[in-house]
Amino acid sequence: MPTGTALRGSVVLFMSLAAALGTAALYPLQPAIGAVADSIGTSIAAVGFALACGPVGYLVGLGLLVPLADRYSPARLFAIQFGVLAVASAACATVDSAWQLGLVIGVVGACSAVGAGLSSVAGRLAPPRRRATILGIVTAGISAGILAGRIVGGWLTDEIGWRGMQLAFAGACACVALGCLAALPTTRGTTDRGYLATLRSLPGLLARDATLRIAAIRGALWFFAFCAVWSGLAVALAEPPFSYSAERIGLYALAGLSGIAATRIAGVWTDRVGPRRVILIGLALAGSAALVVGGTLTSTAGTLICLVLFDAGLFAAQVANQSTVLAIDAASPARFNSVYMLVYFVGGSLGTAFGAAAVAWFGWTATATIAALAIGVAAIFVAATSSGSAPAGRHQEP
Repeated sequence: MPTGTALRGSVVLFMSLAAALGTAALYPLQPAIGAVADSIGTSIAAVGFALACGPVGYLVGLGLLVPLADRYSPARLFAIQFGVLAVASAACATVDSAWQLGLVIGVVGACSAVGAGLSSVAGRLAPPRRRATILGIVTAGISAGILAGRIVGGWLTDEIGWRGMQLAFAGACACVALGCLAALPTTRGTTDRGYLATLRSLPGLLARDATLRIAAIRGALWFFAFCAVWSGLAVALAEPPFSYSAERIGLYALAGLSGIAATRIAGVWTDRVGPRRVILIGLALAGSAALVVGGTLTSTAGTLICLVLFDAGLFAAQVANQSTVLAIDAASPARFNSVYMLVYFVGGSLGTAFGAAAVAWFGWTATATIAALAIGVAAIFVAATSSGSAPAGRHQEP
């Protein structure tokens, strides 16, 4: 097992693949919700409520598990998390009631925060001049996992059933757990802060550190817009005059592939020109696309082009923005990343709820316009700061 702190290219690639699998584990049951309800003899609404425990668990994982990346060796920490993820995924295949499903999905959600933990390790171990580049590679895995989880989950459900699909994910997680022991560095973090002390310090970080606070607010704003557009789009396409099937609506998510390429490119350019410029370009691209897509829904090609630009812009902004968070305290970035991702995810959750309701209240065009305005406010936050980055390695007192 590697004992140094250098992140070789093969290790970074493994981290990206692991982040993809860990993130994907949260999503495969979403397209199988009808099959799950029929199998356990309950309503789709009950299964939907159970699956909602996944995002709740993810929030718990962001708060309680991600900070561990500052203290323990990546090899052992992530091997344990993927091991638990494997057990929980296998247990999911045996449930026969909605409450059991909700319980195990909550555990899956908590452990699927492993992607945020891996990005924290990337921030700690990457050379400062390549931090954003390496972060972009790991984040590309997270982006791929969000898309692949739904696609692969639906395909495997059709081929081997939803229980077989969960067992397949469990087997993959078990393999990655072993891979973590073999591939990831065994060097422990340098922080001497205890775990409970770390957890107690998290709320105060947002209040004390301006770089973290500004990055979290602007990130939450554009993730609100991102989720509002995608949840609102599903509602708009399901209603007349479109009345598309769930399968056809799901194909629009393929536009999210653009985000995978954008994260890699954004990481490289953030290291070259700094995060501020990359964030502003990404937000300008996404905001313009959001405004245009509000009036192009009748054109499938036009809508897909706008969604490609929208996703690419926001994923690029996210990589550049998160790189500023990981640079606040390069020796122990996980607790800063934990707080950032918590605020970011809350913004997205609000956007999901808003987007679905806003289409019914105001219509699709107004919903997309409101999303563009949220992106515009985020851009104002970026433009109002003198720099988009924090001094690398700045130490923060608890």
